[in-house]
Amino acid sequence: MLSKLVRGVALTSMFSLLAGCNLVVIDPSGDIASQQADLIIVSTILMLLIIVPVMALTVFFAWKYRQGNKDAEYDPEWHHSTKLEVVIWSAPLVIIIALGAITWVTTHTLDPYRPLDRIDAERPLPKDHEPMVIEVVSLDWKWLFLYPEQGIATVNELAAPVDTPIQFKITSSGIMNSFFIPALAGQIYSMAGMETKLHAVINEEGVFDGFSGNYSGEGFSHMRFKFHGLSQDGFDAWVDNVKADENLLGRSQYLELEKPSIKEPVRYFSSVDPELYNAILNMCVDQSKMCMNEMMHIDENGGGGLAGINNVMSLTYDVPQMRGSQPLPESKSYVATLCTAPEGGLAGELANLPLFDNEQVSRAMSVAPSGVSTGF
Repeated sequence: MLSKLVRGVALTSMFSLLAGCNLVVIDPSGDIASQQADLIIVSTILMLLIIVPVMALTVFFAWKYRQGNKDAEYDPEWHHSTKLEVVIWSAPLVIIIALGAITWVTTHTLDPYRPLDRIDAERPLPKDHEPMVIEVVSLDWKWLFLYPEQGIATVNELAAPVDTPIQFKITSSGIMNSFFIPALAGQIYSMAGMETKLHAVINEEGVFDGFSGNYSGEGFSHMRFKFHGLSQDGFDAWVDNVKADENLLGRSQYLELEKPSIKEPVRYFSSVDPELYNAILNMCVDQSKMCMNEMMHIDENGGGGLAGINNVMSLTYDVPQMRGSQPLPESKSYVATLCTAPEGGLAGELANLPLFDNEQVSRAMSVAPSGVSTGF
């Protein structure tokens, strides 16, 4: 009697907990997330076609061949059945082929880098449509959203009009994070010095949760924000509200914002440096640092050689104690152009020097003939 009571209480508690769950992943509000939910459901059903019969047969054989059943057939010499082998191997094979085909198709159709071709299942998009661009930067431990078309930025709050395609450009100030709005689309990683992309659309008005899906340290659990799906008029009013705030976001303000903080409140910026996102992406918000795209351009053209050592040694962007320790310089202090010295002489001497032998480099530089450019 007691065991039945305990079992009843456990079942009641379980169903009560499930009733309170927000199954947003299975019932999302964005078309991409809806297609992903369909994929989850179809894959689960296909796998259950094997799992359920196996579990049922396990119970059936345990009952049929129990010790007390004297009528069960006993055949100790049985070792093979072609029919049984066909069933055992063909059913899983068919399911694996079906899952493989579905995976192949959806891997391409749900590629986050692939521009959208529809608003939802019933409304296709014209090929020449232009999505709204939102630039996302994961910071420690908060989210920065830049709207280049509107010229605004927000911290820990995101908004977009309903049925409008969105192109997210995502990067990080340092540690890797994961940008995830379950109602909108799947999670996409953010990494420093790299840009990932996500195309998505929200189809219903509402306020949805967004967060980081990748552990990133002390403030990770508070790295959350609200995503507002708004009508076009509602979005325009939201933009006007952000522009009413007179905060500006330039390089100096960003370096201050970049410093680690926990439970950062929602903040608005009515004006943003249009080059800020590219500077964040190329890790050169501090203008004394060479941008990655500039260094890659030099490398593409043969590299900086010995003259480029200073560029590499100055890449201390990701050292927290170095950031914000001094005012931003008005000019850059790295090698931007190189000149070719005559063969032999200084060029030959420098070519034979061990890397980072500062004493020999200084001595060679001190005897450089007049008129020869060293590139420093």
